[in-house]
Amino acid sequence: MPPLTAREVYQQLRDAALEVRLLKRLNEQPEPGQIQVEIEGWRLTLDFDGNRLRHCQRCQGPDGREGVFDSWQRYGTDPVSLLSTWELAQIERLLTELKNAV
Repeated sequence: MPPLTAREVYQQLRDAALEVRLLKRLNEQPEPGQIQVEIEGWRLTLDFDGNRLRHCQRCQGPDGREGVFDSWQRYGTDPVSLLSTWELAQIERLLTELKNAV
């Protein structure tokens, strides 16, 4: 199976920013500074520093395919870097709300 592309993962983040898809926080915290979320079957590990989303560390799609930060960086992009300024602000707002709710 081919790995997930940055664009496929970006689309999930974009849909969550537009509130077309539900963004839920998972209880697992892989490492300090990371937050794990689910967007309707897509599991993402995000590098979240304070209130700032830095990048997507890893993603697993509902079909079992995965994508990781190192492979996306090889092509010079990361799903988070594809977000518009508004979309990024929306995701950061949602993540901050989820982080404070726990």
